Amino acid sequence: MARFTPMDAYREYVSFLLEITPTFMLMHDLIIIGAGPIGMTCAIEAKRHGLQALLIDKGILVNTLFHFPTNMTFFSTSLLLEIGDVPFVSHGEKPTRRESLEYYRRVFESWNLEAHFYERVTEVYKSEDVFTVETDKAAYKAKSVIVATGFYDLRVLMNVPGEDLPKVRHYYTEPHPYIHQKVAVIGAANSACDVALELWHKGADVTMVIRESQVSDRVKYWIKPNIENRIKEGSIKSYFNSKVACITEDTVEIETPEGLVSLPNDYVLAMTGYQPDFSFLRKIGITLFNAPETEVAYDPETHESDIPGLYLAGVVCGGMCTNKFFIENARDHADKIIRHVLSSVNTEP
Repeated sequence: MARFTPMDAYREYVSFLLEITPTFMLMHDLIIIGAGPIGMTCAIEAKRHGLQALLIDKGILVNTLFHFPTNMTFFSTSLLLEIGDVPFVSHGEKPTRRESLEYYRRVFESWNLEAHFYERVTEVYKSEDVFTVETDKAAYKAKSVIVATGFYDLRVLMNVPGEDLPKVRHYYTEPHPYIHQKVAVIGAANSACDVALELWHKGADVTMVIRESQVSDRVKYWIKPNIENRIKEGSIKSYFNSKVACITEDTVEIETPEGLVSLPNDYVLAMTGYQPDFSFLRKIGITLFNAPETEVAYDPETHESDIPGLYLAGVVCGGMCTNKFFIENARDHADKIIRHVLSSVNTEP
């Protein structure tokens, strides 16, 4: 006989509430977890085809873009960032963070999308072909669910002593707090190079700590020669083939090919990357494999996971390979998903 667990009891209680509470009775065709550009694209595509979709995000609209550095400029042109047939007009060839926030707000309002912000999804489970999506505020029913949660919320840690000190930061917004400060920038990809250059321009004493033997080849083509020249001339100090050993209140200890180096230090900006919320994916039943690279199980033709009716869209599809999907090359995920959702509806008995 199957064991009846406390979680089973809780789920029965939620199901009971869903049945007796009118507010909870609305059945959505789709619930989309994540209100970024790709989540919005899925909601727009659903609306085009007469499906009722609800976006739920633990933050605000395009929450990741909102937390990008204040002065960030996109790699792409505005045309490649457009969604929903709404023109994106920017002042320069490459749009800024501020322009993107205004653009996606305009798209959201133009399409009159339904969304709940500042509401965290805590559980997703399926019973009798219906999904229950629980949040920290309510519970909802849906025929299908799309996970478009991105990857910017969870830091890739260095796992060194002192990483929890207040002077260590994994997110960067603007240079002003670091004027005339000794700053160690960890990493050599786009974020690290952008941060190092901006800090140097604003008067910080910048040192880069880089695991590899050179700046990453993926760095933006107009940034790469600039950072390489600043390093070559000594304006920005650098340690290649090196890594942080530990961090103290006033130093950062670096393991270099020549041995341990201790640098006077005021701040450490760890631009070491971010990762999807794998614990949430596991919790809702999505299969992960090939650790530590960690890939996510889904059908690339339909974007359906190994749970029928539960789909993945956007950056999260790349697992730990967070440079595989961007806004530009993930917009078609919405079309694939909605076509499969519609075909599933049409083949139901």
